[in-house]
Amino acid sequence: MIAAFALEDPPTTEPAVVEPVQSQEQLREECLARADLYRILAGVFVEEPSPAFLAALREPAMLQSLKDAGLDFGADFLASDLPALTEALACEYATLFASSGGFPPIESVRLTGRFKQDPHFQIAALYQRLDFEQVKGRFEVFPDQLGIELMFVAELLTRAASALAQDDEAAYKKLDKEIKRFWTLHLGRWVRGYSGLIERASTHSFYRQMARFLGGFAVEEIAAMGLNHLDDLDQGQLQVPKSEIKLEFNPDEPVCGECPPGLAERGAAAAGARVIPIKPLQDLQLGG
Repeated sequence: MIAAFALEDPPTTEPAVVEPVQSQEQLREECLARADLYRILAGVFVEEPSPAFLAALREPAMLQSLKDAGLDFGADFLASDLPALTEALACEYATLFASSGGFPPIESVRLTGRFKQDPHFQIAALYQRLDFEQVKGRFEVFPDQLGIELMFVAELLTRAASALAQDDEAAYKKLDKEIKRFWTLHLGRWVRGYSGLIERASTHSFYRQMARFLGGFAVEEIAAMGLNHLDDLDQGQLQVPKSEIKLEFNPDEPVCGECPPGLAERGAAAAGARVIPIKPLQDLQLGG
């Protein structure tokens, strides 16, 4: 066996690919270009697309850029007149994202099956820490809504570009770290699976292709940032099981000063359980 292995050719290793070092100006232009892509995707998912947004997307130069990215819109997007397209996409948006049985583009919902769970409060605190103010649009939008999360990263990239323009490398690195952290803790955990779900569920080519664009963009961003070990927790599930609601209270704080625990309660407490006495409905005295 040893001789047999000795006769084999030694394994060859591929030469390491050395990435060219980008200048600060190249990094700045890249940040701004990435920010533009984030804003386009944010405009798709944050609310019903406005006529102005749709008209901008149908400009020849923009359509060519999207085609170069591999998007293939149908006649329902390309040939429809603008008022009819706006109305059709408003209906599609409501069906996909806002109606009962739809798929809200909200991180809390996609990861826990409920609104306003941990991601909601974590992201709201992050916005506050970094001095971002979420401006209310036509409707109230949660901080962990997909469009808002994408706009947040776009703003971080814009800040990073400004830092590079001022030769502030330390500020740029700090912002770059914030972007990677946000993808690791938030976007990277759910947008890939979610984009596949929307691509399958869409009936209009606009949302089908833009969901495909989101998925490909997410994969490329994650790879470019070196975050290749992020788990896709969303998995494109049609139904997300509701997580248990965690209730926290101080076990040493009395629940009701007028209802001292009896023997059963004291026995349970001795066993490490917390019992809250409840009066039967017929025992309650209702004032007239």
